[in-house]
Amino acid sequence: MKKIKISLLGKVVIAIAAGILFGQFLPASIVRIFVTFNSLFGNFLSFSIPLIILGLVTPAIGELGKGAGKLLAITALLAYGSTIFSGFFTFFSCDAIFPSILPPNTELAAVENPGDFMLTPYFEVAMPPLMDVMTALLLSFTIGLGLSYIEGTVLKDGFTDFKEIITMLIEVVIIPLLPLHIFGIFLNMTVSGQVAGIIAMFLKVILVIFVLHVLLLLIQFSLAGSVSHKNPLRLLRNMLPAYATALGTQSSAATIPVTLAQAIKNGVRQNIAIFVIPLCATIHLAGSTMKIVACAMAILFMSGEPVSLTSFAGFILMLGITMVAAPGVPGGAIMAALGLLQSMLGFNETLQALMIALYIAMDSFGTACNVTGDGAIAILVDKIAGKPAQETAE
Repeated sequence: MKKIKISLLGKVVIAIAAGILFGQFLPASIVRIFVTFNSLFGNFLSFSIPLIILGLVTPAIGELGKGAGKLLAITALLAYGSTIFSGFFTFFSCDAIFPSILPPNTELAAVENPGDFMLTPYFEVAMPPLMDVMTALLLSFTIGLGLSYIEGTVLKDGFTDFKEIITMLIEVVIIPLLPLHIFGIFLNMTVSGQVAGIIAMFLKVILVIFVLHVLLLLIQFSLAGSVSHKNPLRLLRNMLPAYATALGTQSSAATIPVTLAQAIKNGVRQNIAIFVIPLCATIHLAGSTMKIVACAMAILFMSGEPVSLTSFAGFILMLGITMVAAPGVPGGAIMAALGLLQSMLGFNETLQALMIALYIAMDSFGTACNVTGDGAIAILVDKIAGKPAQETAE
């Protein structure tokens, strides 16, 4: 008998539905068992965040130095610029839309201050992190940039092995336990009477982000079309097979062969496409950045917290760099961004769990937006590189 495999998105949807259902009749004594698990898991996640940053960001920045040249610099700058544009485009769009469709909801005070309304765990275990998030980020940038310049390989190999450990931690421990964590959050919110506002928020935010995804792709390919003097709609249409593949696989890496073939179909020279597409699958996450910024703003609006350009500008700029470290697993981008949400926007464990649930609910669309945008980056790099285009990845 063939074993049915449920995707992470499917597990999250089941966890949310089960949390709402069981919250209708489970006694508080049972609910507190799951609340206790949430407390332990949340503390472990807080402990893991600096390690995740150090283990993923450091080797990612170090790897960018390999074969560094004009083509690498051009591609990296375009990818970062596209990601940052996506972040600010999302901020200004959501800042105009969310106040009218997501009015501050006093019922969501429990999300911001869970101890005032929601059930408490039976016990807690302190798990202090080895360093704070900003220290981990600065240390990662410092070591990563150093690794990109030095000739030695011992430290590089060490951080490559550390990255494998952290990736395994995410894939084997954190990601499998996330649905149970989300189940506990929604179970507690249902018992506390907070879930109705959350579900309404989910549906509205998902619709807004989907529309913004389409607009972002139109902007990206309009720019690529104007630079290459080609019909932008035809260029975008040619990339639709990559979009559809990413919807199914939820993985930029798994979609690389299709993205590569469609970029070449759009007229990108093969040697350029072979270099740009795999690189952008790692460093160009405009769709993921859009989801994170929009979801963070939605949660802050709903919980009555202030949302300002001042606070989000730094968050978006740092997020563009941190996205380079997102591991190629479903939900990897939000895991890499948790540290920034915690340190720069003040998200507690409950808000982080809501971010994870809301992000994963749209994981396929974000990945599809990422890989489709890679095609636009490839067109721009092909044009900027000029006819000879002798520089390729070594």
